[in-house]
Amino acid sequence: MFSFLKWKKKKKNSDNQQEKSPIQSTDKLSNNIETSLTLNLEVIKQRTGNSTDFVIRPVNLGQHPKVKTTIVYIKGLVDNQTVNDFLIEAMITNPTLQEQITQQEVVDMIVKDVVAVGGIKKLSDWDELFTELMSGNTIIFIEGISVALSVSTQGGERRSIQESTTNVSIRGSKEAFTESIGTNIAMVRRIINTPDLWIESMKIGKMTKTDVSIMYINGIARNEIIEEVRKRLKKIDIDGVLESGFIEQLIEDQTNTTFPTIHHTDRPDGVAGNLLEGRIAIFVNGTPFVLIVPALFIDFFQSPEDYYERFDISSAIRLLRTIIFFISLIGPAVYIAATTFQQEMIPTKLAIIIANQRESVPFPAFIEALIMEITFEILREAGIRMPKAIGSTISIVGALVIGQAAIQAGIVSPVMVIVVSMTAIASFATPSYAVAISARLVRFIFMFSAATFGFYGMILVFIILVVHLSSLRSFGVPYMTPLAPFIREEAEDTIVRRPLWGYKKRPKMISGRNKVKQGENQKPNPPQPRTMTNSANEKGD
Repeated sequence: MFSFLKWKKKKKNSDNQQEKSPIQSTDKLSNNIETSLTLNLEVIKQRTGNSTDFVIRPVNLGQHPKVKTTIVYIKGLVDNQTVNDFLIEAMITNPTLQEQITQQEVVDMIVKDVVAVGGIKKLSDWDELFTELMSGNTIIFIEGISVALSVSTQGGERRSIQESTTNVSIRGSKEAFTESIGTNIAMVRRIINTPDLWIESMKIGKMTKTDVSIMYINGIARNEIIEEVRKRLKKIDIDGVLESGFIEQLIEDQTNTTFPTIHHTDRPDGVAGNLLEGRIAIFVNGTPFVLIVPALFIDFFQSPEDYYERFDISSAIRLLRTIIFFISLIGPAVYIAATTFQQEMIPTKLAIIIANQRESVPFPAFIEALIMEITFEILREAGIRMPKAIGSTISIVGALVIGQAAIQAGIVSPVMVIVVSMTAIASFATPSYAVAISARLVRFIFMFSAATFGFYGMILVFIILVVHLSSLRSFGVPYMTPLAPFIREEAEDTIVRRPLWGYKKRPKMISGRNKVKQGENQKPNPPQPRTMTNSANEKGD
């Protein structure tokens, strides 16, 4: 009871101290001629808790001691060279400030003649001032002036442009996005050199105030989809956005599905290719992954590298990816159904070999597969979370040791280890990590249905899965387009790919009024090699 009264008394005293505090963070900056600078700096100190990374430095304006100025910035968020060379030194040594001028004229003179930095903004609102300060800009306070100046000095240590580690390709660009939204936008602009590439920016997050930008090509993207993206982003009301995954979960069409309805990539050429088809890119500061909407199911099995190779090679690779996805989805389920219910579907010699191997195994095929799948999932997660130098080694060695030990102990059969291993490798070969995770989850449903009803259960689950995928939407566009609804012209760029000269129009359900992708008669039609050789021989003679 005594401690409670003591706590109440302490709280009352602290409240009284706050009420007696002469400095309050009001909406507007102080313009008192004698004390405005002191009052404004006190507001910053109180609002930030006098944090040690805030730098508050008085600066003399040339030979003009009459006007007192102070700059404020945050260490680590600014470019030190810009602050020192183009701001502080310019203010101290500029000769135009030697003459006697009024305080009101100082602001215009600093903007026009003193500061040698591109972006300068006048501020009179505290919320806007703190937003600029937290973004890495430098604030200039002037005694007796009710406005402050925000100078663009963003910088600090950032990761340089490196090769993509999630979407590795043999041919094509090796650049990957970084955590800087400005750098990422510039990388796409270097690829698409047109003024029709429009960008709209906003800040999301009451605490983090994360920079978010949407990018699209005017005339190619559909206005309805652009407006829907704006609407969903502006509706977000959250304390902080730490990664683009926050945005993805808050703007997706449907949440009760394991399959992603928003695509993400860290490759600039992938973003550029999608923009040229009419899609919209969402950039989030602090992450190298850019969101692309709308996303179709078939997009997760494609790669920008597919368009850099000949169409026959790309078609073969895409067909292989489709087969790989089905292996990762139903591999263990097929083995469970065949060994539990439909043994007659297995060749006789193979059935005898499997029966001999399973003779000493005490568990049914479903429990056996479940044990191995969970074991491989644990090894997979351990390999990802472990330090990079030993993660891959531990996952490989652990799989070999555990698999061999399980076989020798008679817990699982050698065939089951082969089936689960092939399934795990197939899930790694899927281009999109998001779809690979979905397949890993749905795989357990197929295993349970196969253990309950055999192949009939698998077919039933497969029908439900197709109906579910066909019912999904991504920003109003059917998820299974162009397969359901079927669009013949666009279906030639799904599991297989037609030649590059055959892409005359953009996807009609995604693109806007500009649907023409290339001109007519783009198919190569050179003269016959024999004719060229004969012509060269005649000229030589």
